[in-house]
Amino acid sequence: MRQTAGVGATEWIGAGSLAAWVWLALGQGFFWRTDVRLPARDDPERWPPVAVVVPARDEAAVLPVSLPSLLAQKYPGRAEVILVDDGSTDGTGELARELAGRGGLPLTVTAPGEPEPGWTGKLWAVRHGMALVRERGDAEYVLLTDADIAHAPDSLRELVAAARSAELDLVSQMARLRVVSFWERLIVPAFVYFFAQLYPFRWVNRPGARTAAAAGGCVLLRRAVAERAGLPDSIRHAVIDDVTLARAVRRAGGRIWLGLGDRVESVRPYAGLGTLWRMVSRSAYAQLRHNPLLLAGTVAGLALVYLAPPAALAAGLAAGSATTAALGGAAWAVMAGTYLPMLRYYGQPLWLAPLLPCTALLYLLMTVDSAVQHYRGRGAAWKGRTYGAPGAS
Repeated sequence: MRQTAGVGATEWIGAGSLAAWVWLALGQGFFWRTDVRLPARDDPERWPPVAVVVPARDEAAVLPVSLPSLLAQKYPGRAEVILVDDGSTDGTGELARELAGRGGLPLTVTAPGEPEPGWTGKLWAVRHGMALVRERGDAEYVLLTDADIAHAPDSLRELVAAARSAELDLVSQMARLRVVSFWERLIVPAFVYFFAQLYPFRWVNRPGARTAAAAGGCVLLRRAVAERAGLPDSIRHAVIDDVTLARAVRRAGGRIWLGLGDRVESVRPYAGLGTLWRMVSRSAYAQLRHNPLLLAGTVAGLALVYLAPPAALAAGLAAGSATTAALGGAAWAVMAGTYLPMLRYYGQPLWLAPLLPCTALLYLLMTVDSAVQHYRGRGAAWKGRTYGAPGAS
């Protein structure tokens, strides 16, 4: 009797997981597809002036690759680069000036001073850079790009052409992250996959849609809309600044677009599990609005969707229940199938697809750890600066 009841429970779990995966595959904006790239575009009659703002804090290790790619942009209009050295201790500012001496777009290196209370992450540096843009007065667009992002020579040109052609106020590309080490292979493609599952690009790109998101490493922003939305001051408390920025633009009546990048890539290495763990856990609980009920629901959801399929398969095989095994195996197969396009996009071996439950378990633990750190008063952190904890600034 106990065995029958146990098999029945696992059958229900397997059926629920399979139903969840069928819905995710077909009803969640086809999040798993990787064909959302820059929209069709034509060269504008006039190329508007653009300012590129790069917030940088202790980025000397990546600047020799990323900054020259910005200075070498083949943009037909007028463009300049503003690097905001936000309290670096590794010579970031000096290195930037040295790299600028090799030619290319004009570069300004500036420092914002210590952040005022209430400003999180890199937003203080972004504020300083955008204030300088306003003082100079004529930039129609601002490209916000992280210091670890390398751009192809035509990246800026293609971003502006897309914004002009489709009349977009925000164009954001998810930079292709570095995938070299074992842990990068296991975790990084899944990071983008999970992001797209939360914010399906097709939903984001619908005019007037409720879903809004951006990828902070590469955001081209129309300056007039940014000022209408009060950016970045209106989002100064945001831990997940890119998504919050996109929501602010949409609330201000702006049109936004988000897709995968073809011309932008991150050069930041994540050689070990620890650095990847910190990348995720620093903001995971903030994504859940520091709500214990949302945390519990997220843990349960991850368990049902990602952990239950292999568990149901194993339980069915152990108990001799073909139905349970078939349900679990089918759910696992759908899950792995939706992960294949992302692995192809990153040029990774397809045998990693069945390992997605292991990766999901790591993300579950990172999310729980994010909550633990929050309740221990440590808050989130960016480049050695803590915020979001009681008493933090």
